[in-house]
Amino acid sequence: MTKAEKVNFAIETLQTIYPTIPVPLDHKDPYTLLIAVLLSAQSTDVRVNQITPILFAKADNPYDMVKMTADEIREIIKPVGLSPMKSKGIYGLSKILIEKYDGQVPQEMELLEQLPAVGHKTASVVVSQAFGIPAFPVDTHIHRLMYRWGFSNGKNVVQTEKDAKRLFPKELWNDLHLQIIWYGREYSPARGWNLEKDIITKTIGRKKVLDAYHKTKNPN
Repeated sequence: MTKAEKVNFAIETLQTIYPTIPVPLDHKDPYTLLIAVLLSAQSTDVRVNQITPILFAKADNPYDMVKMTADEIREIIKPVGLSPMKSKGIYGLSKILIEKYDGQVPQEMELLEQLPAVGHKTASVVVSQAFGIPAFPVDTHIHRLMYRWGFSNGKNVVQTEKDAKRLFPKELWNDLHLQIIWYGREYSPARGWNLEKDIITKTIGRKKVLDAYHKTKNPN
């Protein structure tokens, strides 16, 4: 298979398995998505989805959020981890949204990345999922699968994002980002990986990855 054929095989398989794609983080608008994505750093979507209803019951917009102190926010979000940094970020960005953007979340990547505790990945998720602007946020699942499939060298997430954007059609970026995440979780995890269930890697996977997998299963 050529590289282009492998890319097409991956896209077609993902579209077959995930014709409709649920967004992993529960939210109702750009602001609640921004907060949920910020909270998800080094945490799990399941944990975040347990905490955001408690937080959003008190404040689901920047105006209500700044009525709380950063310490009060921290107490609520403690279970997701990194709560000192995240609580200051949530309070700080809410204040800026009120002062500079009339309480609205900006749609521009560069403006989002200027907000406290908002990095490139968080900004990418918000523009793609809240505003439908093509972006390709790379998380641990996408980084792992792009390497396994031979689509990127696994050097770093910056390189992986560049490779994904180069290989995949722009109009599919937002869907593929989520489809690959779901596929990685369900069929191609880092631990407890069963290649027999992972049709994409089994069919187009990097030879080095497949050889290493078979070696662990058949050490002799």
